[in-house]
Amino acid sequence: MITIKRCDLSSLADLQQISRQTFQETFAPFNSPENLAEYLNQAFNEAKLSAELQNQDSQFYFIYYQEEIAGYLKVNFDQAQTEDFSADNMELQRIYIQQKFQHLGLGQKLFDKALSIAKENHKQAIWLGVWSHNEKALNFYNKQGFVELTQHQFKIGEKIQIDKIMIKNIC
Repeated sequence: MITIKRCDLSSLADLQQISRQTFQETFAPFNSPENLAEYLNQAFNEAKLSAELQNQDSQFYFIYYQEEIAGYLKVNFDQAQTEDFSADNMELQRIYIQQKFQHLGLGQKLFDKALSIAKENHKQAIWLGVWSHNEKALNFYNKQGFVELTQHQFKIGEKIQIDKIMIKNIC
């Protein structure tokens, strides 16, 4: 059974654990242990995640597979967006699925949830940033109808990487 549930402050410990685990599973092979540790401590510390959970312009959702948290979704509106996009757009900041739950269609279910949220909130487009070397994610987002708009730098520890900024119109 697959379910999706919105997170709240009581989800903090689980959110921190799944955030750190999925990020590490995805990006550890491409970063030094020091850079990865610095990023994990900066991006997924308790204070930062708590503030994000309490931000009215951000929403987190867990996806459960057979009652176990398999991954999560984060979307941002208005001032919570990490780039300067208009209020007519929604940022899909994260879709992360644990490796052991990949290839079960869970990423698609989270994307469909994000699309539904955007439509419910009358957004004209969804945008996201994805690492330029993450072929798996790039293929997924291309399949969903996203197109590259621009690029930006993304820092993991001391390492600067390039993210593709992609957008999908939904009107």
